[in-house]
Amino acid sequence: MKEIHVVVAENMKAFRRMNKLSLDNVSELTGVSKTMLGQIERGESIPTITTLWKIANGLKVSFTSLIKESTNDITIISKDDLLELPENDGKYKVYPYFPFENDKQFEIYMVEIEPGGYLEAAPHHDGTEEYITVFEGSLELTISGQTYLLEKDQSIRFKANCNHAYHNPGGELTRLNMTINYRSM
Repeated sequence: MKEIHVVVAENMKAFRRMNKLSLDNVSELTGVSKTMLGQIERGESIPTITTLWKIANGLKVSFTSLIKESTNDITIISKDDLLELPENDGKYKVYPYFPFENDKQFEIYMVEIEPGGYLEAAPHHDGTEEYITVFEGSLELTISGQTYLLEKDQSIRFKANCNHAYHNPGGELTRLNMTINYRSM
């Protein structure tokens, strides 16, 4: 398995070549500096989840299209084989189990949030929905300023074209499954 920064570098270069975009073009579309984009493409920098989301949203591509490696017809996945994407000093970790594919229009993650862990997410494109099921702990999910508390074995679905944030308010690890459906991509 390749390291995350190598995979992101390869995918960014391929996307830019395919769409005939310069680093300046990508910077304008994403709000990420040309310098940072260059470092990411050269594999010199490991981008944060927030930076990857800015790039994905600006380029109108799925998050996992930036971090996925090639796939097979049948795939069995172990968490130990996945790229761990830490944020919030490692208190918020994303494990991309099934990346976005054009014919499927969704991606599936497992997320682990340590006590006090937090991630604020930018709005996705119109038509995008998130489906979340909490398997361990509790989740405080804030959607457009309204907060919802989800406990173990509870699920929520929401339109994700608005600001939203994930927070573990409890004293134990929160583990959840997140499916993002990109209907309009």
